[in-house]
Amino acid sequence: MVVSTNNSSQKTVPARSSAGTASKGKRPTKTRSSHRKRSTSHRPKAHRPWWRRLPWWAFVAGVGVVVGYFFLLNYFFVDPFSFRWKAIYGDPDYPEGYEVRGIDISHYQERINWNKLRNARVEGHPLSFMFIKATEGISIIDENFNENFYQARQNYITRGAYHFFSPDADARKQAQFFLKQVHLEEGDLPPVLDVEKAGRLDKAQLQRAVKTWLQEVEKHYGVKPIIYTGYKFKLQYLSDDFFNDYPYWIAHYYVGQLEYKGPWAFWQYTDVGHIDGIDGYVDCNLFSGDLEALNALTIQPEQVDEIGLE
Repeated sequence: MVVSTNNSSQKTVPARSSAGTASKGKRPTKTRSSHRKRSTSHRPKAHRPWWRRLPWWAFVAGVGVVVGYFFLLNYFFVDPFSFRWKAIYGDPDYPEGYEVRGIDISHYQERINWNKLRNARVEGHPLSFMFIKATEGISIIDENFNENFYQARQNYITRGAYHFFSPDADARKQAQFFLKQVHLEEGDLPPVLDVEKAGRLDKAQLQRAVKTWLQEVEKHYGVKPIIYTGYKFKLQYLSDDFFNDYPYWIAHYYVGQLEYKGPWAFWQYTDVGHIDGIDGYVDCNLFSGDLEALNALTIQPEQVDEIGLE
């Protein structure tokens, strides 16, 4: 520290140190080794991919999840519908070992070329029989029934007629409506009740209604009607000994063999079949026996005489 005097003309100038003079305007000298060291310490580290930072057990778990996903996808979605996909897009594997084949039709098949249909083959077998939708509920007549029913007889195809059961309508009235509209003849297959909906009815109520229809129609024709239903619906709603006396027509798609273990007469094995004379898809069926057994199932001459059928 420097103290000033009374002489104002004199100025005090701070002294410069030799060290300060020597360092003015100069930068510290850096050695080669210190530069290399600092550059190395500030180099960014290489990041490994996220999947390489996972523990080994995570890989095992991931593989298990992927395998499980494809297993469930195949089990629940691919395999059950493989027959349908093959039928639509490829070469299906239909049931073998059955020679008597047939179809069932309604107005959904629209116009039919009967000249082609009578000579058509179902999976390589002649067309032996045909079920035709006739009625539904207590007021619906299939718009193509009369034409289809007539043409089937004219083209020498064993024919049958079915009624689509409505759980919301009185069963006896449904039977009477069917009998009024359908007039079976000698050589026709027994009448068919198509039951595949329960509606608001419980199991016991549905069974009583089905019994009523069957008994009413059986009394008229003198033959036991055929019951058409799905495989699972049969097990759930119609597993009563009473129904075992009636021929069964079971619908069960996308399987190589019918899984129903009880006696059956017909099996509807696909709803996406193809046949000459019909554009689009058609339901295909097979009979459990030979042609002689199929003819034996039809309405016989003595039954015609007994009940006065024309």
